[in-house]
Amino acid sequence: MRQLRTERGLSLRDLAKLTYHGKTYLHELETGAKPPTPQIARRVDDALHAGGELAALAATFHGMRRREFVAAAGLAVALPHTLLAHGPRVGATAVAQLAERTARLRRLDNYLGGADTRQMYAAEVESTTRLIQNGGYSQPTGRQLLAILAEQAQLAGWAAFDAGDHHDADGKFRVSLAAAKDAEDRALTGNGLAFLAYQQLAIGSRGTETASAACEAAGATATPRVRTLLHLRAAWAFAAAGDAPAADRHLGIGTTLLNERDDRPEPDWVYWVDSTEGEIMTGRCWAVLHRPLRAIPVLERALATFCDTQARDKALYLSWLADAYLDANEIEQACQTAGSAVRLAGGVGSIRPRQRLHAFLHRLEPYASLPCVVELQALAAAASTRPRLSGSTTPGTPENPGQ
Repeated sequence: MRQLRTERGLSLRDLAKLTYHGKTYLHELETGAKPPTPQIARRVDDALHAGGELAALAATFHGMRRREFVAAAGLAVALPHTLLAHGPRVGATAVAQLAERTARLRRLDNYLGGADTRQMYAAEVESTTRLIQNGGYSQPTGRQLLAILAEQAQLAGWAAFDAGDHHDADGKFRVSLAAAKDAEDRALTGNGLAFLAYQQLAIGSRGTETASAACEAAGATATPRVRTLLHLRAAWAFAAAGDAPAADRHLGIGTTLLNERDDRPEPDWVYWVDSTEGEIMTGRCWAVLHRPLRAIPVLERALATFCDTQARDKALYLSWLADAYLDANEIEQACQTAGSAVRLAGGVGSIRPRQRLHAFLHRLEPYASLPCVVELQALAAAASTRPRLSGSTTPGTPENPGQ
C-alpha cells in the first residue's frame, strides 16, 4: 500500500480524500497496526489502481500470522518458471514482468528482516534459474534474464546474511556475481563484489580489497547512484579496518556523486540511495572509527527521517549512535538511545540488531552500577525472553562487533 501510494505521488491526506477514511486510520493500515477489512482493502485498491492486488492480499491476511501473510504475499503469485506454461519462448514482456516483480519484492526489505524474506527470495532464485535453463530466448533477452537472476541472488544472499547464515549468504553472493558477469553487467558485478566485502567483514576478515575491486568493476562510467553506493560501502570496509583516511576519501567521493546529474536511468536496486543514506553511512563510519563529534550530528539528522516501521534499520543505526554517545562520555544519552533500539529490535527477523546491542552492552560493563545502565540491562533481558514475531534465525558466525 505504501509503495503504490508513493509511486502515484499521493500523501496519506490525498488518499484519505479518495477513500473517505481518516489519515490516521490509513497510516495504521500501512504500518500494520491494524488489519484491513475486505471493504477498505477494495476501496484502497481502487484508489491506488492496484488491479485487485491489495484486495487479494487483504483476503489472505485474515486468520494468518505475520510470517504466513508475508509468505502468501510473495509466493502465492506464480513463480518465474511458471511462465513456461505459456510456451518455451521467453520475450520482452516476460522480462519486464520479472523485473517489476523483483522490484516489488526488493522493497519488503525496508520493513522485514532476513528471517522473514530469505525463503521467498531463495524461491525466486531457484525459479528464475529454471526459467533460464528451460526457456528459449534471444541472446539479449538471455542477458536480461541473467541480470534479473543476479539481482535476485543478491536479495537472497542479503536475507541470509541478515538472518545470520553466512555460509548460505556467501553462496548466493557468488551466484549473483557469476550471473552478473555472464550478463556483462559491470554495475551488477560491482554490487556483487560489494556484497561479498560485507560478507567478509561479517566473518572477521578484511573486506577492503574486495570493496575496492567493486568500485573498479563498475568503473567510472556507471551511473551516479551506483558509484555512490559502491564508494559508500568501500568507505565502510575501510572504516571497519580502522583506515580513517581511506574511509574519508571514499565517503567524499560517494557523497559528491549524490549531487551529480545524469540523464541515464538508475537501476532499481539503488532506488534507496539518497542523501539520507549518505549521512547514515558517514555516521556509521565515524562511529566505528570512534570519532563521536563527527558521527553524532549526521546520525541524529538522518535518524529523524526514519519511522518505526523500518524497525531493523532504525535499530541498527540507533546502535551506532549509542556507541558514539558512549565515546563522547554521554552515558545516559547512550543508554536512552540503546533502549530505543532494544524496543524496535524485539520483533524483527534479523540477527544483526541483537548482535550490535549485545556488543554495546558489553561496552557498558565499566558503568554497570549506574542506574541508566541497570535499567537498560533489565530492558534487554526482558526483550530477550519475549517470543519473536518472525522466524528463527541461524546464528552462524558472529559478526564483527563493529558491523
